[in-house]
Amino acid sequence: MSMEPVIANNAGQLLELVERSAFVGFWRLDARTSTLYWSAQLARLHGAPPGYTPTFQDALQHFADEHRAEITARLRACQEQGEPFDVEVQLHTLQGRRLWVRCVGQPLRDDAGQIVGAEGLVQEIAPAGYPEGTLLRHTVSMGGALGSGEAFVTVDRQGRISYANEQAEQLLAAGGESVLGRKVWSFFQKRARLKLEERFTQALEKREPIELEELDSQVSHWLELRGFPFGAGLALHLRDVSSRRRAQQHLTLLEGSIARLNDIVIITEAAPFRAPGPRIVFVNEAFERRTGYTRDEVIGHSPRFLQGPDTQRPQLDRIRTALEQWERVRVDLINYTRSGEPYWVDLDVSPVWDETRRLTHWVAVGRDITERKRDEEKIQYLAFYDPLTQLPNRQMLLDRLNEAVGEHGTTRDGALMFIDLDNFKVLNDTLGHQKGDMLLQQVARRLRNCVAKGDLVARLGGDEFVVLLENTPEKPLDPLTAAQVVSQRILDGLGEPYVLPGYLHHSTCSIGVTLFGKLPSSVNELLKQADLAMYQAKAAGRNAVRFFDPEMQAVATANAALASDLRQAWRDNHLKIEYQPQVGMDGSMSGVEALLRWEHPIRGMVQPDQFIPTAEETSLIIPIGHWVLEAACAQLAVWANRPDRAHLSIAVNVSVRQFRHPDFIDEVMKCVKRSGVPAGKLKLELTESLLADNLDAAIAKMRNLKDMGVRLSVDDFGIGYSSLSYLKRLPIDELKIDRGFVKDILTDGNDAAIASTIIGLCRSLGLDVIAEGVETEEQRAFLARQGCHRYQGYLFCRPLPLTQLEAFMDQAAGGSGRVTPEPSSAVS
Repeated sequence: MSMEPVIANNAGQLLELVERSAFVGFWRLDARTSTLYWSAQLARLHGAPPGYTPTFQDALQHFADEHRAEITARLRACQEQGEPFDVEVQLHTLQGRRLWVRCVGQPLRDDAGQIVGAEGLVQEIAPAGYPEGTLLRHTVSMGGALGSGEAFVTVDRQGRISYANEQAEQLLAAGGESVLGRKVWSFFQKRARLKLEERFTQALEKREPIELEELDSQVSHWLELRGFPFGAGLALHLRDVSSRRRAQQHLTLLEGSIARLNDIVIITEAAPFRAPGPRIVFVNEAFERRTGYTRDEVIGHSPRFLQGPDTQRPQLDRIRTALEQWERVRVDLINYTRSGEPYWVDLDVSPVWDETRRLTHWVAVGRDITERKRDEEKIQYLAFYDPLTQLPNRQMLLDRLNEAVGEHGTTRDGALMFIDLDNFKVLNDTLGHQKGDMLLQQVARRLRNCVAKGDLVARLGGDEFVVLLENTPEKPLDPLTAAQVVSQRILDGLGEPYVLPGYLHHSTCSIGVTLFGKLPSSVNELLKQADLAMYQAKAAGRNAVRFFDPEMQAVATANAALASDLRQAWRDNHLKIEYQPQVGMDGSMSGVEALLRWEHPIRGMVQPDQFIPTAEETSLIIPIGHWVLEAACAQLAVWANRPDRAHLSIAVNVSVRQFRHPDFIDEVMKCVKRSGVPAGKLKLELTESLLADNLDAAIAKMRNLKDMGVRLSVDDFGIGYSSLSYLKRLPIDELKIDRGFVKDILTDGNDAAIASTIIGLCRSLGLDVIAEGVETEEQRAFLARQGCHRYQGYLFCRPLPLTQLEAFMDQAAGGSGRVTPEPSSAVS
């Protein structure tokens, strides 16, 4: 039976198989009609069905963002100036997969020679299923064109050749006999025959490509086979690679393929690596463009002229060792251009062998990675340095500390110093963050000038800095003496005025110091110790230095235990609320103050001034404060149903952290609405300290509360911020005279004067005034003479649980209305 009809009928299918097996797709752009044609393989390469042809603009969108501008420019130059192109770029398939392709284009001309468009090929250069290191991947990456003038056969599923082109017949058969119908492996020597038969069966079963290198045929050829399975069998490319075993012929083939590669290519002879070393026999155009050297200038010379002062000796040693052992090597290396400019190259050096396994040449392929290295250096810098001050950051500090404090204890003596600027937030809030940043930069420069070379100055963040002093053989020091000298130098240096645009700023700092080296310490322990010492310096009045000692640690440990117990008390509902009456001049109650109480099973009664600061620091004050607010509103709702108690108000203390919480206004509003009581019955007592920071924001919140009808009182007036300039701006109803002024009001003229001044101030501003801590009739009488007629204290009633308060109010309604308990029985 003749095979010719079969061949004719399958011509289109075979053409498609050639395209598919070579991973090549064809395209043509007709500029006259703006028509773009894609072959079926090009559509398949993009993950599209055959017949899919996008518009020209849509086709450009398939290229990766970083390559789209380049390919657009190349196409424009091809159509306008007739410039062909051959580039490696990445594109996106319709499924979102990225793949590398070789895109080749040339101008399309009419009969008169005028450019009317462009046409070309797109070839996948890393085809799926062909891992790196295979001959196919190597050949593609070196620029070879598959499926062009090669021997080609198709084989049915039994291994019989169903089609063979002329090259295949000449390659496989001697004497011109026909190869059709013969098993394809019958043309090879026995060992190669068995290998090919086995791989053929696997390729059909698994539907995977086949690739075999250097099989010896019966006509003394060394062949290379690459196959692609299809429905009827296998499509095979055959290539005679006998000549590749001859080194000079191989080199000639390579030169034509790699001359226009974007990567730098250098080919040297295989001389020993010792001086004078291998000589260059070929460089490509990319080498000339990147280095500035011409081909004639470098041929016959050693590549050592590319090295310079920063070229890494360890990397050169790696190359030397690999070449002496005839092995491939890959390194990142700094080379230099003719003008002396350094650049980074990812260099891959491979040996080339002849048919006798004799080394003939070295091929070095280098990719310019200068930009990538610059990005890596920038990332490295950002990882270890503070971008604002250019000082080392926390990570570098921790690395240095870990070097000084090993896993089994300290390896060097030293001192760790925490530096915190005093009142830095006030500067930021009043003059703005830009001036605050300028101040931090000046502080960083001064700190560097305060330490010796080798000492570390780091910025932790905000206005917190750290100095690390180490005793090393290169710089011996006594840590205590050095820390004392450096800390005084820092106090003096940072205390000098700072020149900011339009402003001369004065600032101080607080320094905490801990020494290490005498006893084993971990990094975390040292950081905590220096931090504790710094806060001790703050507590001492700022602009001071404090050294860590065990007593500080004991205080910190006690505070941590108190915080733990407080969390447990909150979880177990051990916190209670007591109420202390507030009375008028005639002794009748006008309201009560809700006071938080905590009785610990071991500690006993814990005073509010002990646990409230801990609640603030741990943020427990937020849920606790909300609970007190809910309880107060609920109690007001109960009293609203009693005519004899409907007039009473409840005052609730609000902490700084609670007031600044973003949801505080909403919480108050919800509590009032849920209870259904008039908002005016709820009084919030605010401390002066919350007015010392971001006053405008605090006033805005207070106005929101006033608009709701809630009454506002400033608690403990006169002991906090105490600036009269802000008082007229505050939307408040009342000032509360602190118990500290009332206690000695009869014996201390200063306290009496302060109390009288506060009362007069309230009268002038139209504010209510109430005195707390009133314990004697003489104190009350003095306050009354000054014009204060509302009081709170033991003279009238101690703080009571709700049930006892109810009993007290019932008793007061039927008697004198006044009860004076023992002063030591409660804390108001």
